[in-house]
Amino acid sequence: MAASARPKVAVVFGGDSSEHGVSCLTAAGVVSAIDTERYEVVPVGITRSGRWVQVSAEDVLAMRTVDGVLPEVPESRPDAVLVRTADGARIATLDGDGLTEAHPVDVAFSLLHGPMGEDGTIQGMFEIFGIRYVGSGVTASAVSMDKIRMKQLMALSGLPIGPWVGIQPAEWARDEAACLDAVDALNYPVYVKPARGGSSVGITKVQHRDGLRDAICEAQKWDPKVIVEEGVEQAREIECGVLQDPAGGRPQASVVAEIEMHTASGFYDFDAKYLPEEQVSLHVPADLDKAVAEQVREVSVRVFEAFDCEGLARVDCFLTRDNKVLVNELNTMPGFTRYSMFPQVWAAAGVSYPDLIAWLIELALQRPLGLR
Repeated sequence: MAASARPKVAVVFGGDSSEHGVSCLTAAGVVSAIDTERYEVVPVGITRSGRWVQVSAEDVLAMRTVDGVLPEVPESRPDAVLVRTADGARIATLDGDGLTEAHPVDVAFSLLHGPMGEDGTIQGMFEIFGIRYVGSGVTASAVSMDKIRMKQLMALSGLPIGPWVGIQPAEWARDEAACLDAVDALNYPVYVKPARGGSSVGITKVQHRDGLRDAICEAQKWDPKVIVEEGVEQAREIECGVLQDPAGGRPQASVVAEIEMHTASGFYDFDAKYLPEEQVSLHVPADLDKAVAEQVREVSVRVFEAFDCEGLARVDCFLTRDNKVLVNELNTMPGFTRYSMFPQVWAAAGVSYPDLIAWLIELALQRPLGLR
């Protein structure tokens, strides 16, 4: 299906992961800023139970955090289905045995965070349905979501990373003591994380071996695969946004930003990211020596290229006391509200929130279907 004069953009959000509410906030931000004279928005919510529903733009715009409670996709809406037809794909609502509200989809803008949305699964579905979409493809999405595979690829690519240990579910079931001993090779404190989680859900900072087993069990509530990373004490948390170049040149890096924590733990956890704003300060741009900032930007572009990312990514780094840059994570679908770090670093680089959204949609519209 050829793109229409006003391309129809399916904004997909919600999902059945722990980051459902964050995704709803992101959708509210994007729908509020998208240029509706240029694009027609078709909001598609995925409920916590995994049902697809069509939601009005007005309902999406009303989504916000109230008394610390994040918004949700309503379960009351009728089911929606994605259909591939001879001339493209459509999203429609089930009405008895028939379909109503059938909308063609020129491009999908998935704002899902976490498993079943950011990990290559929905990207594979878009590929099967012949739908162009914003962001990285199946492989880059899947590998960057799995922190163990992500670290392995970073190491193979010669990127600077800190020490870490992966714990597979079979290893843990077979010999817990051996897994704990492997972690003891790291210097404490360590951070125990679900390997395929996001938004700092299920993460524990562990100061001594005594708390290690409980932290691993907590992480396994979210993902049977666990990664343990050596803490980088007194390091600065630095982030950089990367965008694909529409002209085919090297990816472009944003200004560099810094996260400064004001909590007792000093840990950038879920509440610090999405709830009380006084817990964290975002410095955009970061107060860095010019050469150090350029090093962060270059490393971020190298990460983007090593993973064959498309569209956008955010690269999170640690800056040690001796100005050594260590890559912490790659996020192929970073938080995307107007006040999230990724839009902020690009705003500081001269790219407004609406222009950033248009940049990503146009990149998706111009790229070919199938293998590329």
